[in-house]
Amino acid sequence: MLLKDLDGEMPDAIGHRFVHGGEVIDSARVLDAAEIERLRGLIPLAPLHLPGNLLGVELCRARFEAPQIACFDTAFHHTLPELARRLPIPQTLGMRRYGFHGLNYAYIASRLPVLLGEGAHGRIVVAHLGSGASLCLLENLRSVDTSMGYTPAGGIPMGTRSGDLDPGVMLELARRHDHAALSDLVYHQMGLLALSDGESGDMATLLASHSESARFAVNYFCRQVRAAIGGFAAKAGGIDALVFSGGIGENAPEIRARICEPLRFLGFALDAEANRGNQALMHAEGANPVLRIMANEEEIILEQVQAMLVVA
Repeated sequence: MLLKDLDGEMPDAIGHRFVHGGEVIDSARVLDAAEIERLRGLIPLAPLHLPGNLLGVELCRARFEAPQIACFDTAFHHTLPELARRLPIPQTLGMRRYGFHGLNYAYIASRLPVLLGEGAHGRIVVAHLGSGASLCLLENLRSVDTSMGYTPAGGIPMGTRSGDLDPGVMLELARRHDHAALSDLVYHQMGLLALSDGESGDMATLLASHSESARFAVNYFCRQVRAAIGGFAAKAGGIDALVFSGGIGENAPEIRARICEPLRFLGFALDAEANRGNQALMHAEGANPVLRIMANEEEIILEQVQAMLVVA
């Protein structure tokens, strides 16, 4: 499809979204042999994503002479304070919370001043809700906390990923399954798919279903998202604005309504008509701002690639 779209033209550079960048704080890096090898070593941290990310590099390398640049979803979260970064395990294990969906959080942070003015620098929770889902707490447009942790499997429930689990559950599952089977279970058989008793991991399908299992999965998801928002409010001493993004966050008014309705005690209330119409600003008069911002990782990748080319 890319070759067809180019119609014989050759790209000047190619930017790739990489879900996990490991310990580096660089927003982007040139994909030379050493960098590719470093990223291969991170596959166990994001086995659902990194193999495909690396395959894209191989396919482009076989067809184009242009420089290739990796743009990292983890980089936006390098501002996490130590209280949000540390895991309650021995530091000698070398594991910490990274955070993900950073390219879209960076895009949203760039849009907030346009939409909120000075209010953009307050305490804002962004809910990136899709088949992969996470939330991020912004203060002064910087990430200070996020729901995902060491891998993209943590946080709130997702399409086929459970989110956070009792460590005892993982110990028991590890006793019952070998590594390959457990990895498949963790990344492909949990989350909404499991909560709906195998009906679907797709939110649109679940919303269209009339089964009790589908309703349960939807209610569970909304409850956990609300819990994450409430947790951030407790950590920050309140929330000034709420942003919905991602496939579910952008396109499911019913989900937004179910999430926001119990949050009136935090000052959030939706304008029903604006919510149904998927408007950019959806809050009721006098309520704290509730926004819908469409995900746009590509714009941030473009900016990062252009910046790398200038440096080069």
